[in-house]
Amino acid sequence: MILGKEKKEMTGLAIGVSSMKSGERALLHVGWELGYGKEGNFSFPNVPPSADILYEVELIGFDETKEGKARGDMTVEERIGAADRRKMDGNALFKEEKLEEAMQQYEMAIAYMGDDFMFQLFGKYRDMALAVKNPCHLNMAASLIKLKRYEEAIGQCSIVLTEDENNVKALFRRAKARAELGQTDAAREDFLKARKFAPQDKAIARELRLLAEHDKAVYQKQKEIYKGIFGPTPEPKPKRTNWFIIIWQWLLSLVYGLFRREKRKAE
Repeated sequence: MILGKEKKEMTGLAIGVSSMKSGERALLHVGWELGYGKEGNFSFPNVPPSADILYEVELIGFDETKEGKARGDMTVEERIGAADRRKMDGNALFKEEKLEEAMQQYEMAIAYMGDDFMFQLFGKYRDMALAVKNPCHLNMAASLIKLKRYEEAIGQCSIVLTEDENNVKALFRRAKARAELGQTDAAREDFLKARKFAPQDKAIARELRLLAEHDKAVYQKQKEIYKGIFGPTPEPKPKRTNWFIIIWQWLLSLVYGLFRREKRKAE
């Protein structure tokens, strides 16, 4: 939405948005006079006559417009081009380690290619859009990993993998985030799948080696813990000689021998 050029029914929304800060979320209550008026709206969105409106708004970014027209008035090529320029701005900020600012640019680029827009695309236009959209999600994931926001990073990678299940960068970065969260089995699965499509990648091999070393360290630690709980295995005690039993057995054998000898004499 371009403030000052918004549609009449967007007047109240524009007033509320103009007072917000970038990244802020707000619930805006707009009276019917600054919304869809007495007539309401019977197409999309469906608004009854004289109805107040509640807008739940997240301001992804807010600056002087670069494009000169609202997103809905752009052609497909213009929209993809605008998103690509936002992506490039984000990349420049990412290189400067301005991660939060970079993510705002990536989010704004992604906003140009929402689900409703992508649903209409096919063929070369869909490929063009994904060539901009997917790198934005991947760069968002890289930023989130640096900020230790691993769950969010996993979400960004998973979005890419729904479109391209064999995307090596998405698999690698999701695996990194999973490994940081201790999800070693899931991380290993992603790393192994990534290695299948990039067998010479040294970074993947290094991460798999680190996972193996981690598993070995965990095993040794558990072994020490269990050893401490149950104690060392007791060594077998040497058997003590029971002289009473030995003498008793000797007497029995002597009596039995005498008995057999007397029996043979009688025969």
